[in-house]
Amino acid sequence: MAYLTTHPDVVPVVSYRFGRGAVDIDRYIELEGYSSVRKCLEMEPDAIINEMKTSGLRGRGGAGFPTGMKWSFVPKQSAKPKYVLVNGDESEPGTCKDRLIFEHDPHSVIEGTMIAGLAIGAKMGFIYLRGEYRYLIQIMEKAVAAAYAKGFLGKGIFGSQHDFDVVVQTGAGAYEVGEESALMESLEGKRGVPRIKPPFPAVVGLYGGPTVINNAETLASVPHIFRIGAAEYAKYGTERNGGTRLFCISGHVEKPGVYELPMGYNLKKMIYEVAGGILGGKKLKAVVPGGSSVPVLLPDEIDIGMDFDQVAKAGSMLGSGGVVVLDESVCMVEFALRTIKFYRHESCGWCIPCREGTDWLQKSITRLHMGGAVDKDINNIQYIAENMLGRTFCPLGDAAAMPTIGFVKKFRKEFEDHLNGKGCPYHPAADYELATV
Repeated sequence: MAYLTTHPDVVPVVSYRFGRGAVDIDRYIELEGYSSVRKCLEMEPDAIINEMKTSGLRGRGGAGFPTGMKWSFVPKQSAKPKYVLVNGDESEPGTCKDRLIFEHDPHSVIEGTMIAGLAIGAKMGFIYLRGEYRYLIQIMEKAVAAAYAKGFLGKGIFGSQHDFDVVVQTGAGAYEVGEESALMESLEGKRGVPRIKPPFPAVVGLYGGPTVINNAETLASVPHIFRIGAAEYAKYGTERNGGTRLFCISGHVEKPGVYELPMGYNLKKMIYEVAGGILGGKKLKAVVPGGSSVPVLLPDEIDIGMDFDQVAKAGSMLGSGGVVVLDESVCMVEFALRTIKFYRHESCGWCIPCREGTDWLQKSITRLHMGGAVDKDINNIQYIAENMLGRTFCPLGDAAAMPTIGFVKKFRKEFEDHLNGKGCPYHPAADYELATV
């Protein structure tokens, strides 16, 4: 897969400095780096938040919550310190965008974290990296050290009256800590399991203090909003979805990669023009539009704009922007099995619907794929998944259930073909190691 990809429709905002040596702090400064935080030092916190609201930036981690509104929830007065937490635990299958930011433009994450700190009155930020991204921690730690050496971090940043510190932390490779409350538990040195809400992190978060938690791409976008102007940034996207997004296009396409495109960009055009169409000229069978946790779309459902509202209207979610394209050769039962195996493995086991539900889903789909299912198994798969929805402490249960429900509803005939043929009609001689329970 090519990661730094080009196309006439690509709009380099977040990727503005990619491939231009911006890992070096002096080069970053040459490319307008740290100019945005200097602007924000002259602004009132409410003015910073209002600019964020004007930009229309919505969280790039998956939920799509408006960033400016999220920051505004933090109480202005607090007896406890406030914190900014960067969620760089990029573990959603099909998603590989944050790693590019850490690799090519680490200072943008630092600068975005500082601006968020000025907006909410925090003096400390944590950058939490995915466990498998340990090779990037050196880049981030070096960038933080360079910012301290310049006087950009620490006491009296940029010669002002404001203090701000940044700590880089890496996880141990658990998908679960991508959930914001589990991430805070992990940072506090505890097991990475979700907290019951309320209270919400904006009021009681890390170490009991008010906390803003944003995805790495979200915070890397912040300096660019102040660099080009919030209103100008908003124009790139649609009415309620400002700016651009790094879309990760993988699967059966001619030119897989990460492309920065305007929010609301047409999905069909993204697949057939930007990514070069279906690999080998085969037919399109399905598209997962936002990482493995979202419902699948059929070929006649992809003529939609890729923003949070339009994808939701089509019955799926924009999620993390991981677009997975599947051609006619894919067995959807096998794909469903691969998906649920991941969520069963990554479930923290904290709550029963997720722990037991993912286990039973894997067992049931395995039997179906291997030819050992009975008539009621297909309905049972859907029943189990539907009864997981909304019944878990965190969204992992929903992340396992929603795609499973989508697979059964939209490819039920394929599930029935497995039942009637007592095995996989697509790959009858396949290696069933993946199906082992």
